[in-house]
Amino acid sequence: MPRLAPKRESLPADRLTLRLDLASGARIGPGKVALLEAIGRSGSISAAGRELRMSYRRAWDLVEELNHSLGVAMVNTATGGSGGGGAALTPAGQALITEYRALEREALALAAPRIKAILRARES
Repeated sequence: MPRLAPKRESLPADRLTLRLDLASGARIGPGKVALLEAIGRSGSISAAGRELRMSYRRAWDLVEELNHSLGVAMVNTATGGSGGGGAALTPAGQALITEYRALEREALALAAPRIKAILRARES
């Protein structure tokens, strides 16, 4: 019988995490952006919360925090009822996602040589 190699746990990839702390007090980071993306996919704050393993209340509070601190709605909501409720990204919400992800890609591209240098130094 062939001998199998031991199963290795996959390690997370090296990454750069970006959070914006704006003068207005708004804080935008990977969690809030992921929440907006999940709302865009599901059309629901509660479904987005479940996808990201957070309570509906936490998801709602984060959306409200974004809407309030940025001064413009990122998500429009419709009240539930017989037809059901829902949530949709506004153009501003979609723009926030697009610009944040572009900034994240650009920052990672700039940081990649430094990350590699840090990893090389760790091996020395």
